[in-house]
Amino acid sequence: MVRGCLKIWFTSLGGPPRPAHFSFWDLEQKLTHATEQLVHALEPLIDPICRAHGVELVDVRCLREPAGMVIRVIIDREVPGVEVGSGVSLEDCTGVSRDVSTALDVHDDVLPSAAFRLEVSSPGLERPLVKLADFERFSGREVKVRTQTPIERQRHFRGKLLRVVDQSIELDQDGKVLLIPHADIAQANLVYRFSN
Repeated sequence: MVRGCLKIWFTSLGGPPRPAHFSFWDLEQKLTHATEQLVHALEPLIDPICRAHGVELVDVRCLREPAGMVIRVIIDREVPGVEVGSGVSLEDCTGVSRDVSTALDVHDDVLPSAAFRLEVSSPGLERPLVKLADFERFSGREVKVRTQTPIERQRHFRGKLLRVVDQSIELDQDGKVLLIPHADIAQANLVYRFSN
C-alpha cells in the first residue's frame, strides 16, 4: 500500500522555510487509536446488558461510513449440541438493541457528538473469534487469522485451531504448527464449509 505524504511549509523566525511532513498514515493511526478507545469504553457498558438478556457479547466494532459512525454489536448464545449457528433470536437482537440504545443516550459522554447508527446481530456462520475463551471454545475448528505484524513473513493464516497456550493460539497450517500471540491478532473467524 502506498501512503501519501503532504508537505506543509512553516516559516521560522530567523531562518528559511522548513518542510513539515503530514502523513496520512499518522492520521490513519490516530483514527484507529480513537476507534479502539471508543470500543474499550463501550464494551463495559454493553456487556452487562447482554448478560441481562442471557446472551454473550462477542464483539463491538465501530466503523466510519459516509453517513456517519456505525456501532456494530455482535451477540451469541451457545446452544448445547449445536456446532454451527447461533442461539440468538430476532427478539434477542431487538431487546439488546433497545437497551443499548437507551444506555448510550444516558451515557452520551462516551460517544462523540457525531451521528451514529446502532446494529445488533448474531455472529453468523463464520463467527468472529475475539477473546481467548473464544479460541478455547472452538479448538479443533478451521479458522482464518490475520495478524497485525508478519509472522514468518506472512499476516494471513488459515488452518486448524489446535489450542490456547498461555496468551497465544496454536494453529496447524498445512502440517506446520504456528504459535500466534493473541495480542497480535487483528482479526480471526471460523471457517464454515457448506456440505454438498
